[in-house]
Amino acid sequence: MPGNDDIIDVQPKDEARAESLKTVGWISYALHLIVAVAAVLPGAQPSIALLVVALIVDLVKRSDAAGTWQDSHFGWRIRTVVWAAFWYLVTWPLWLLLLLPGMLAWFVISIWFLYRIVKGMVRMNDNRPVDA
Repeated sequence: MPGNDDIIDVQPKDEARAESLKTVGWISYALHLIVAVAAVLPGAQPSIALLVVALIVDLVKRSDAAGTWQDSHFGWRIRTVVWAAFWYLVTWPLWLLLLLPGMLAWFVISIWFLYRIVKGMVRMNDNRPVDA
C-alpha cells in the first residue's frame, strides 16, 4: 500500500500542454498590453511591430493549443488584433477629414482593445478560457 510520498500528481495531457503554453500567452498578452496602454495615453507612440510579433507568435503557436482552454486565448488575441486593425483602417479617413471625430473613434477603439487584453489576462491567470 503506497504512502502519501509515493503518490505522483499527474496532470492530464491536455492540461499539461495548456500550462506549457502559458508562457507564450503571457508574452503575447504583455506585448499587446504595452501597445494597448500606449494607445490610450496621449503622446505615447505604440509600435505596430510589437503587435505584428505578437500576432505571428499567436498564429504559429495556436495549433499547439488545440483542444485546450488556451486555444480560446490564442483566438481571442488574434481576433482582437484583426478587428482593431480593421476599425483603425475604417476610421482613418476621419483623421484626414475631421480631426476630433478621428481622435474620438481611435480612443474608443483603443479602450476596447485594452479591455479585451486585460480581460484575457485575467481569465488566463485564473486558468479559464475566454468566452467569445
